[in-house]
Amino acid sequence: MPEFDAADVRRYYDRNTDGFVTRGQGGDIGALHRPVWRPGTESPAAAFRYVEDRILELVQDLRPATGDVHVVDLGCGVGGSLCYLAQRLPLRGTGLTLSPVQVRHARDRIRQAGLDARIVCREGDFCQLPDDLGPADVAYAIESFVHGPDPARFFESCAELIRTGGLLVVCDDFRRESDSPAASRMVARFQRGWHLNTVIPADALRQLAADAGFEHLSTDDLTPHLHLDRPRDHLIAWFVALFGWLPLDNTRFGHLIGGNALRTCLSRGWIGYDLAVFRRR
Repeated sequence: MPEFDAADVRRYYDRNTDGFVTRGQGGDIGALHRPVWRPGTESPAAAFRYVEDRILELVQDLRPATGDVHVVDLGCGVGGSLCYLAQRLPLRGTGLTLSPVQVRHARDRIRQAGLDARIVCREGDFCQLPDDLGPADVAYAIESFVHGPDPARFFESCAELIRTGGLLVVCDDFRRESDSPAASRMVARFQRGWHLNTVIPADALRQLAADAGFEHLSTDDLTPHLHLDRPRDHLIAWFVALFGWLPLDNTRFGHLIGGNALRTCLSRGWIGYDLAVFRRR
């Protein structure tokens, strides 16, 4: 049984999204995920948009064959990724999020960008997709897959959504092989702090995808391109050392404690940050 159901995850984002947008490093551009500092990246904005730029390349490759491309963001946050994509390509986009607070943010962002005619954000669950959502040419999940209660059902839903030959992109945190009890404790702390159900090994992800009818095209390990030693990280670590005894479910700082655990896992190789691409067979 998953530890967190859809209502738990919804409450987590309803409670924290305003703070993510106002105080998060990428909040001003609607990026609630991590920046990726590949060689040659010159600005924080470019680092935050690395994953979207990869998705742009995939969508561009599909355009000659499909014409009007439909892109679906599975866990769309405040709509920043879809707006970024739609400002660069004439695509149609649909975003799905559990959080009505995020829907409100996303609709404001879409309207301000003048993209109402092509982009829509809806409240919904990517493991129980609305019947009228598809078909999609490209679907992606950026740091949302881990919240899902059933990874097999996630891929089954994606198989129902994505047309034959269409693409699925998953960018998220995945377990690395380790027998260390400390690794298990820290991963569990990360999951509790961020309300996550599904932090699985990358090979398990590929097997689940194959079982649902997807061909694995590529996986890139982006972990070496994350900045894990910022002054802010040390400040949070100091905070956790003082107050980390607080119950994660009963403190507004649970996401900071979980984030510090993630930083430890990434630094020690217990978790990796991967971008995986699949094609619907």
